[in-house]
Amino acid sequence: MPFPYEVEPPENPTEEDQKGAYIEKWLTDREAVHPGPVASSGENHLRKYYPKNRDQPLVLIGLSETGLRDCVPALDVGDAFSTIGAPTLSEEFDEEGNGQESDIPEAVAARKDLIDILSGHAMLMSDEGKEPAFGPWSLRYSGHQFGSWAGQLGDGRAISVLVTPNPKDPSETFELQLKGAGRTPFSRSADGLAVLRSSIREYLCSEAMQALGIPTTRSLSLILLPSLAVARERMETSCVMTRVAPSFIRIGSFEALNGPTNMFFFGGGQQKPDLEALRILGEWVSKQVLKLGLKDGESWSEKLILESARRNAEMVAGWQAYGFMHGVINTDNISILGLTIDYGPYAFMDVFDSYHICNHTDSEGRYAYLFQPNMIIYALRALLNALAPIVGAEVETGRAVGPGWAANASEEKIKEWTTKGLELKDELERVVQQTTANVYAKLMRKRLGLQTSNAKDESTLFSTLLNIMSSHKLDFHSTFRTLCCFTPTLINSESSEVDPQLHEFITQLLANTPEPERLDHGKATEEWLKWLDTYSKRIESEKNDWSNSEDVDEVRKLEMKAANPRFVLRQWVLEEVIKKVERDADSGKRVLAKVMQMASYPFEEWGAEGSDAVTKEEREERRYCGLGDKKLLGFQCSCSS
Repeated sequence: MPFPYEVEPPENPTEEDQKGAYIEKWLTDREAVHPGPVASSGENHLRKYYPKNRDQPLVLIGLSETGLRDCVPALDVGDAFSTIGAPTLSEEFDEEGNGQESDIPEAVAARKDLIDILSGHAMLMSDEGKEPAFGPWSLRYSGHQFGSWAGQLGDGRAISVLVTPNPKDPSETFELQLKGAGRTPFSRSADGLAVLRSSIREYLCSEAMQALGIPTTRSLSLILLPSLAVARERMETSCVMTRVAPSFIRIGSFEALNGPTNMFFFGGGQQKPDLEALRILGEWVSKQVLKLGLKDGESWSEKLILESARRNAEMVAGWQAYGFMHGVINTDNISILGLTIDYGPYAFMDVFDSYHICNHTDSEGRYAYLFQPNMIIYALRALLNALAPIVGAEVETGRAVGPGWAANASEEKIKEWTTKGLELKDELERVVQQTTANVYAKLMRKRLGLQTSNAKDESTLFSTLLNIMSSHKLDFHSTFRTLCCFTPTLINSESSEVDPQLHEFITQLLANTPEPERLDHGKATEEWLKWLDTYSKRIESEKNDWSNSEDVDEVRKLEMKAANPRFVLRQWVLEEVIKKVERDADSGKRVLAKVMQMASYPFEEWGAEGSDAVTKEEREERRYCGLGDKKLLGFQCSCSS
């Protein structure tokens, strides 16, 4: 990968300079190793460390209100929001609402501190010799990529810089991690940087997923490095994103300590198995991350695997119910906590196609929408493979393995433990399949305004509905949003004639296609009539479950609108926002802020939904809630970021 920094050689280079010493000195001068003032008071005080040189402009272009509120509400951001400006889609070039710096020095200083830390320009560390010691870190992990063992991979550009208590649960902590702040010990030949395009995509989608109720890492900030260009598929601008999670440990973290051996791989190397380190990591995750509530000496390996399986199954059920496609479900991209992580070439479903592939690198469709649950099972099998010797040893002894548990074990004994541990495979798959099916059904019933469980729903309602969308090329999310307004009274069982209002409603459903000229109206209407009749009877069967509601139809409509987004973070929206910020960050960051608002509150009636009279801003909101340019429907992204 091309070196991203422009470093002028000295006029009279020494012999060492000719070997690149001047480049090392240039980089060293920009490392945050020089002590600054103490950044916090109390027992666990941290000091800010700065580089010797500051020649890189840093521009705050995004700050997530919901991420800030939920994860670090006590963080002083100073005048950060006022410098970004008023969120807008239609008035981004108007002076009114432009970002303004505060005239309060303390507010300005707080914002500058925020930018320094969240850009990676400055680092928080404890003084040398102080306990407890604290400093930034990057994780080592390995993984399977597209089904092939890739060896050691990263973190190549992720640096965790702070741990802080969860404001809602003091027993849990949140980790603040910078993505794209520069090289780490695991960067291999890469530059450790991230581009504006991919950073915006992750920044927006993290909060969109949170709003949809799908487990995810969170986003906090975006800081642009306007003078630092990096080479990807084209020359692009660098950007640092801050994301937040209780932990960023992934399945690949376990594979790094006990991956497949004697295998060819295309990664950057792989260290020998370290079964003692595997034990230490597993114990830590069981007690501190997954919080399994273990007793002293209690076996943990099987519980860890099945709990991670359950969490990841819940996550992928959310993906399927809301038409989210991750694009790169490699084992190094699967969180041990079951959080959606590492947003790359993702997409939300447009016209429903169960075989849709959102990543143009995925030529064989390995990670297509339909196969996502299977790929989560594949990743969890890799977790089992890594932990299998510990599982087997704990089954044999009936208690947790202790320090040095495998130090004197023969190769044959370790193989014996591994074989025994792999017997958990069937139970693992059962947990994933059952949990995924149950949670998916629950979410689909929620989207359809149904309160009770019915074993026939999958065959009579869910799959049939998706088949209609697929057959007639109907938009996934718009169809669900339209169904919010359906009432059983539209179906008149006493008449052979179709009610004109029902015809009008079906016309609205069929309007959710980007290709009306190719629609077979007769066949589509017939299929909708049959499905709506079944749906109507299912709704009517629940009448007694809404007994506390005076207007059942209105209450159900409101509940459905709170489960079916009006705004969806479509590919065309992302592409438009990215272009606006790339063209002009000052005006673009206001559009970015508005889209973040819409993504964070997707169920609101954006664009004065259902109203004829709209303002200029509402007209743009309405456009952003639409299907967009047909050319971008089903748009595929690359892994390049």
